[in-house]
Amino acid sequence: MFTKCEIKDKPAQPIMSIRMRTAVQELPNVLGKAFGDVAMAIGQQGQQPGGPPFVAYYNMDMQDLDIEVGFPVAKKLQAKGDVKPGEIPAGKVATTVYTGPYGDGMKEAYEALSKLVEEKGLAPTGVVYEIYFNSPMDTPPEKLQTQIVFPLKG
Repeated sequence: MFTKCEIKDKPAQPIMSIRMRTAVQELPNVLGKAFGDVAMAIGQQGQQPGGPPFVAYYNMDMQDLDIEVGFPVAKKLQAKGDVKPGEIPAGKVATTVYTGPYGDGMKEAYEALSKLVEEKGLAPTGVVYEIYFNSPMDTPPEKLQTQIVFPLKG
């Protein structure tokens, strides 16, 4: 299940993140550690995450995913080891919120976003962000909420 797909303008967002490559089957282990490392780097600078965690997918090669794992922050912070400051750029995005388990169930939401972008004559940048509003550690799979964001060209 997903909410209405929309086109919105998003402001730039400072982030702290780790960029890495991994296979899809390794995501549960990799993401848990990466989110912990990023949160620790933010905390070491006397700050808190400025919102829910995200993963940016730079490709969709399930055996060699190029991902960026992180949190938004209120201001630019210093790099700490593999954790680097960055920014989610400002611009138009197509977005929806999917409710349900991770994986194949998300396919419909992705397809609906792609259809909206095509109908509007827009083009995605190729990067996809998933923003996780709750955690599979304490939320049943059917209640997990994920915002899917396609940044758009131009």
